[in-house]
Amino acid sequence: MDYYSSQISNLISELARLPGIGTKSAQRLAFHIINMPREQVEKLSSAMVSARNNIHYCKECCTLTDDDICPICASAKRDHRTIMVVENARDLAAYEKTGKYEGVYHVLHGAISPMLGIGPADIRLKELLLRLQKDVDEVIIATNSSLEGEATAMYISKLVKPTGIRVTRIASGVPVGGDLEYIDEVTLLRALDGRIEL
Repeated sequence: MDYYSSQISNLISELARLPGIGTKSAQRLAFHIINMPREQVEKLSSAMVSARNNIHYCKECCTLTDDDICPICASAKRDHRTIMVVENARDLAAYEKTGKYEGVYHVLHGAISPMLGIGPADIRLKELLLRLQKDVDEVIIATNSSLEGEATAMYISKLVKPTGIRVTRIASGVPVGGDLEYIDEVTLLRALDGRIEL
């Protein structure tokens, strides 16, 4: 039995499809949206549609951006000879919050996971290998300390080492099974400073 009209039920159903949003949270959000001023709802929906239509991958590092090249890759102040490889844009943001890393990034948009059917061709490795044909001194692998992150790090290391480019892995300080986006800046800095040769 439906407690709500079809419009409300539809809104709740759509909100519940978002990651981390259960039915109760979806109901709370739905009623909050319904009670918001019309202009705010229109701004919210416009921002979502605009983001979906205009955000794409940076042509250099594959992070999400609304320009051809993201601000980090476009900056002449960044060290383009050092590339930090991360699993997703949230991990990139976590390192940027430290304010200490001066190189550029490469976003894989995932990690190798045979259990989930995700292989090397399913993440942005081809784009990384193309970037390594330019003048690169070091690749820092900053994938998560999960089984998938470690497998991805080893795979990248085996691809990059034959090129003669230095390959390092972020050091301990990042807990095993931890996601970079949830780790504080001090821990991230320790992990970056204590990275080791692979």
